[in-house]
Amino acid sequence: MQTSLFDLENRYASLSEAGDPLERLDAVIDWEIFRPILARIDAKARKSAAGRKPTCRVRMFKLLVLQRLHNLSDERLQYQVTDRLSFMRFLGLELCGDVPDARTVWAFREALKEHRLVEPLFDRLNQALADLGVELKSGQIIDATFVPVPIQRNGREDNALIKQDAVPVDWGKTPAKLAQKDIDARWTKKGGQSHYGYKNHINIDRATKLITAHTCTPAHVHDSQVLGAILRDKDEGGEAVWADGAYRSDEQEQGLKDSRHASQIHERAYRNKPLTKEQEVSNTAKSRVRARVEHVFGHMENSMGGIFLNTIGAARAAVGVGLMNLTYNLTRIETLIRKKVFDFDRIGASGMRGAA
Repeated sequence: MQTSLFDLENRYASLSEAGDPLERLDAVIDWEIFRPILARIDAKARKSAAGRKPTCRVRMFKLLVLQRLHNLSDERLQYQVTDRLSFMRFLGLELCGDVPDARTVWAFREALKEHRLVEPLFDRLNQALADLGVELKSGQIIDATFVPVPIQRNGREDNALIKQDAVPVDWGKTPAKLAQKDIDARWTKKGGQSHYGYKNHINIDRATKLITAHTCTPAHVHDSQVLGAILRDKDEGGEAVWADGAYRSDEQEQGLKDSRHASQIHERAYRNKPLTKEQEVSNTAKSRVRARVEHVFGHMENSMGGIFLNTIGAARAAVGVGLMNLTYNLTRIETLIRKKVFDFDRIGASGMRGAA
C-alpha cells in the first residue's frame, strides 16, 4: 500500500503531539546564523562546475548536532536518519531524499577540524544570545570531566616513547598504522580508578548553566593547569569563581586576587592540617553552587548518549568535545526558552526578538 502525503502529515502530527524534542529545538534556533562560518569550508573557488555539489553545510552541521545528541557513530547516524521520521523532519529531508552517508559525515567533521570552525561556531551561538540581551556574567563555575576514547594496546617500549611525546620508529615508517594510533591520549588515575583519553574543561554561567568557555586536554593534565585558559574576565563572566579543591593553591588564589575575581574555590585539607569547622561550613555552602556544573556533565552522560568519543588524536577529540559542548548549549537554550527564563522565543540574527 502506497503511503500518501496525508498519512505522512498524520505521522508528523503524532510526533509533535508526543513532544518531539527535535521539533522544539528546531523551532527556537535559526540555523542560518551558522552559515557564514560554515561557508569558510568552501572559500576556495571550485576549478569547474563539474561534479556533485556539496551537501548543504547547514544541514551537515545539523547532522553533527544529531550525532552528538545521541552519541552515534557515523554509520549508525546514517542508519538512524534513514529510519526515523523525527530525524528526517529535523534535517528537512523528504522520504525520497538522499541521506548523507557515513563517509560524507566524516569528511565534513574533518573539514571543521582543518578549518578550525568549532570554536567560532560555539562563539557564534553565545554572541547570538548577547545580541538578544543575555549577559552570561552571574558567576563562573569551573570543572572538568574525563572523555574516554578507545584504549590503545601498545607495548611497554612504545608507551614509554609516547609518554615522552615521541613516535615509535616503526609507526613513523607505516603511515597507515600511525593513523590508527592515538599518540595524544593519556592514562591517569583519580580516586583509585584509571582513566584513558582526554578531559573536557568547562566554565559555566551560574544562573543559566550555559557553557561560556571550554577546552580539551589529554586526561593527565591537572585541572588547575587549565584554570587560566577558561577563566573569563570578571566584567564578562562575573566576579565570583567556584571550583573544587583541585583548583586551589596559593598561586591560584593570588592570581584570582590580581585579576579582581572573588575566589569561591573549596578549601583543602592537608596532612596534619584538617579543615576547621568554619572551613567545612564554607565548603558546604560553596558546594550548593558548584554542584550546578555536575548537572551539565550529568545531562551529557544521561541525555546525550554519554561523554565518550570514538576518535583518534587530540585534534579530533577537540572537535568532538567542542561539538558536545555546543550541542549541550543548544538544548539548554531550548529549555530556558520553554521555561520562559528568556524573554524571547527564538535565537536568530542580531536583534531578532520574538517569533520569527
